[in-house]
Amino acid sequence: MAPGPQPPSFALHRDAHGRLVLRAADGSEHAGVLPVRAFPLSAPDGAISLVGPDGRERLWIDDPAALPADTRALLDAELARREFVPVIEQLVDVSTFSTPSTWQVRTDRGPTTLVLKGEEDIRRLDGGALLVTDSHGIGYRIADLRALDRRSRRLLERFL
Repeated sequence: MAPGPQPPSFALHRDAHGRLVLRAADGSEHAGVLPVRAFPLSAPDGAISLVGPDGRERLWIDDPAALPADTRALLDAELARREFVPVIEQLVDVSTFSTPSTWQVRTDRGPTTLVLKGEEDIRRLDGGALLVTDSHGIGYRIADLRALDRRSRRLLERFL
C-alpha cells in the first residue's frame, strides 16, 4: 500500500500583530512572510512562494491544494487581502487620448477613477484579456476586450 500525502515540513500561524509567521522544517521562524503567486493570472491556483519582508524567498510551495485545510485557509486569507484586482466592465469616459489620462470606469466593485500613466501600463493577456495598471500600482483586469460595449472598446483602442 502506497503511503498517503505527507504533512508539510513547515507550519504557518499568525502572531499577535496579525502577521503571517512561517515555522520552517529546521524550527526557525520567519515573521511577516507574504504569499506570492508564481503565475497569478495564468495559473492562479498554482505554485506559491512565501517571501520575507526583505523580499527573499523563504519557502516554495509547488501545490497549495495539497496543504492541510488550516494552512491553506491562512494562505487564502492572506492572498485575498493582498490581491485586489477589480474587473473593468465599462469605460465611461477618458480625459484625454494622450497620457497621463484620467479614466472614469465601472468595475465589478463599483465606479472608480484611475490615472493611466502610459500606454505601456496596459498589458495584453491570454484570451483577449488586458491588465491595466494605474498610477498607484493597482491592477485592473479587463476579462475580455471583445465583451466590452462598443463605446468602451473604441475608447480603449485609442490606447492600444
